[in-house]
Amino acid sequence: MINEPGYRLNVGLIVINNKGKLLLCKRKNINSWQFPQGGIDFGESPLKAAIRELYEEVGIKKKDVKLISSTDEWFKYDVPHEKRKNHFLKKRFKGQKQKWFLFRLIKDVKIHFKNDPDNEFIDYKWVPYWYPLYTIVEFKKEVYRSALNALRDNFCEEVNND
Repeated sequence: MINEPGYRLNVGLIVINNKGKLLLCKRKNINSWQFPQGGIDFGESPLKAAIRELYEEVGIKKKDVKLISSTDEWFKYDVPHEKRKNHFLKKRFKGQKQKWFLFRLIKDVKIHFKNDPDNEFIDYKWVPYWYPLYTIVEFKKEVYRSALNALRDNFCEEVNND
């Protein structure tokens, strides 16, 4: 069952550059780094949401990436009560349930945050594959580990084909 009471459907986005590094973004107002991610709108497919969120959150257009893979599984995490935003509380969400996508940049792009109405990020960096596990907030760590493990073979195949 994809829909599950208490969980907001969401997509997680892993972007590989031409050096085999992953895009990690720094959140505004807290010392926390994460992959771009975002909610799935009503009637929107997960892939369509992923492409929309790539553009909104980090300025990457559909024509600038190639889809490498996505997870078959959906992974979920609970957001600690004190960290839940107002829209989470109003809709009675306790966490997020995510499908993960792995994209490859096919041309150089300038990462920017101008399209994000929520203005979530203030910085970014390109990091080694497992690096995010050392910087992600604790409550998302298991989902990151699961998603990275699920996409690892596709990542290795993609970067070894260069």
